[in-house]
Amino acid sequence: MPNAKTNLVIVESPSKAKTIGKYLGPGFTVKASMGHLRDLPKSTMGIDIENDFEPEYLPLKGKEDVISDLKKTAAKAENVYLATDPDREGEAISWHLKYLLGIPDDKTYRVTFNEITKDVVQTAIRQPRPIDQDLVDAQQARRVLDRIVGYEISPVLWKKVRRGLSAGRVQSVATRMVDDRDREIEAFQPQEYWSLDVKLSRIGKSGSFTAHYYGDPKKRELKNEAEVQGILQELADGQFSVASVKNSTKQYKPAPPFTTSTLQQDAFRKLGMSTRRTMMIAQQLYEGVELADEGSVGLITYMRTDSLRISEQALAAAGGLIKSRYGAQFYDGWRQYKPKSGAQDAHEAIRPSNVLLTPEMVEKDLTKEQYRLYKLIWDRFVASQMTNAVDDVTAIEAVCGSHVFHATHQSRRFSGYTAVYEEGRDEEQEKMDSALPELTEGEKLMPEGYQPQQHFTQPPAHYTEATLVRALEEQGIGRPSTYAPTVSTIMDRNYVKKDGKALLITNLGRAVTKWMKNYFADIEDLKFTANMERDLDSIEEGKVPWKKIIRDFYGSFEQNVSIAEQSEREKIEPTVSDEICPLCGKHLVEREGRFGQFLGCSGFPDCTFTMPMVEVMPGRCPKCGGRLMKRTGTSKRTNKQYVFYCCENTNNRDENAKCDFMTWDVPTEHDCQLCGQTMFKRAGKGAMKPFCINPACSNFLPEEKRGYHRKAASPDQTAETDLEAEVSTESEKKTKASKTAPVKKPAAKKTTGKKPAVKKATAKKPATGKNAVRKPSARTSPVRKSAEQKKETE
Repeated sequence: MPNAKTNLVIVESPSKAKTIGKYLGPGFTVKASMGHLRDLPKSTMGIDIENDFEPEYLPLKGKEDVISDLKKTAAKAENVYLATDPDREGEAISWHLKYLLGIPDDKTYRVTFNEITKDVVQTAIRQPRPIDQDLVDAQQARRVLDRIVGYEISPVLWKKVRRGLSAGRVQSVATRMVDDRDREIEAFQPQEYWSLDVKLSRIGKSGSFTAHYYGDPKKRELKNEAEVQGILQELADGQFSVASVKNSTKQYKPAPPFTTSTLQQDAFRKLGMSTRRTMMIAQQLYEGVELADEGSVGLITYMRTDSLRISEQALAAAGGLIKSRYGAQFYDGWRQYKPKSGAQDAHEAIRPSNVLLTPEMVEKDLTKEQYRLYKLIWDRFVASQMTNAVDDVTAIEAVCGSHVFHATHQSRRFSGYTAVYEEGRDEEQEKMDSALPELTEGEKLMPEGYQPQQHFTQPPAHYTEATLVRALEEQGIGRPSTYAPTVSTIMDRNYVKKDGKALLITNLGRAVTKWMKNYFADIEDLKFTANMERDLDSIEEGKVPWKKIIRDFYGSFEQNVSIAEQSEREKIEPTVSDEICPLCGKHLVEREGRFGQFLGCSGFPDCTFTMPMVEVMPGRCPKCGGRLMKRTGTSKRTNKQYVFYCCENTNNRDENAKCDFMTWDVPTEHDCQLCGQTMFKRAGKGAMKPFCINPACSNFLPEEKRGYHRKAASPDQTAETDLEAEVSTESEKKTKASKTAPVKKPAAKKTTGKKPAVKKATAKKPATGKNAVRKPSARTSPVRKSAEQKKETE
């Protein structure tokens, strides 16, 4: 370790600073830059096109205190170690820090940590290096390229499509991929095909099984019912027999440890985490988490990587753990995996920093999300070093004349790596046949019945976050650090929306994609974007000057911008919903306003009816049997949005509405086994057990037992709460007091400025006794005011 009185180490975040500071001791001061401190300006492009694309970097607003503190500390320090993340962006942050803080070359050292452990941190400090200018230039090229595309295309998009839109080099391609997939689904024409199964039983012995038609004898696709009926006629008088019985074993290899892409995919499939959430939690695990016995500890290696390499120390530790925890039969030596072609391979794969810290050991110190993600990473890494899983496979071929039927059964002989982990899948796996009887070749079989079945080919599935990330990686679009921001951006811009897990193109996204294809075909081209990523890799390798890449791109791009400015305005077709306008009977369409999306009548401007966006939920209204809807409202007291659920016939603006059912609880697809009504579950993250809300049912779960955290109402809420006590949470029964006693007017609120004189209202004590108006708890159903209450409030 350097023998110095003062050494400054600069990292990006306080949690990372805390973890590293623990390993370096008193001779070091570790401070956080809180991310970027210098960047291109927000209000202008910040790139001098005429001066060979020279970028203009400025200190970020709001970071003055951080910059001042770091400058003072750096000036006093004997050495400054820039320990930002080990990727292009981290290298660029270190480069900006050196310039901004005015650190001389002879006291500037660059250090990187693939994992934040004591040995790795201390070794890195002993072996610093200079800032890698090639890495910095690759990041500069990406930043400048994206700034030019965004700042020159976006203003034209505002004029030709809609105000407030933006275009990006990678996000535009990702949007196009979703659009192309949705168009493929829309244009899909299902093709009819048939399957034919036969149930065969042994003659004079017990045992039967189902076999599936294969061909005659070559494989044959059954296209229609006529072909099936022809085969059934030929089988009518035939004799089935066993043509062959084959017993074999099949081995399954474990998946390699996680890369950024595969981590995002599996976290989405298994944990339901978005790509953005996955990377945020992974960053926390990398930078350090407080453990009760050890303080702040970095639990995983760097999480932005496309490498599958594993250090020898980690491999040895994994081998020892597997033999001691699972047994020697689950381990037969190190496994190393080859990265995909085109991978940067700059870091190790994502793995636990210390595999001996099992998920159970750290669970008490982690949040639920941190634990689940750490367990997923730990399981995958350990499984990647375990032996293969082995299945016994029995394949039977039965024949009748020239027609061949197959039956196959698999059973697990040895679990191998599956004792710890199995990779999630996007596609449904084929169901295997049930156990087969012990058969011999030539044995006669009796057909008990045939089962012909019609099928239709299915269109490709919509993209999900997981499959879109996988497609981006396969096409070479983007890099590990860009997958999550790209997916998040296209959803934030409303180019793509989520329907359950599926990503669907919006009409806005389709209009933008069409316009971009017409005027910026190269940016929309998947190969062009992938080639640009390879050009950035060439800059990183020192093969190409970064400004040459920008010059080559800008010539044709500038011409396309000029042509696009002369184009006609692109029309955005509104999405037609299934909802009908109650005033004129026309369909409602999705529209965009100042406060987000809403439904408006397609007959506008003749009809001006509007309503909030509708999301149909599973189940039925327990009062009238109507559809259940998810709605949002805004609290008058806090101005925050909240979500509630109501019947489609509920209208809090209409005192004559057919139904008044509303609830905080989430409808489910399950029905109560006793009363048959829809069951609900408590709102919130995680799996919740459904319950019945029918008071007349013996399965009824009272509200106070549903697990909601209640807060006592504050005095200034009392008047408002009294007014809103008309409807209870689930039973929606109006209390006796609401029928017999008038609701008292709330005291006049104090306001500033001039106002007409009013008689000072005296606060009255709330009624008590059996006729008192019941005050609902903080988690009661949203309430619609009656016409009389509205009038009194006004």
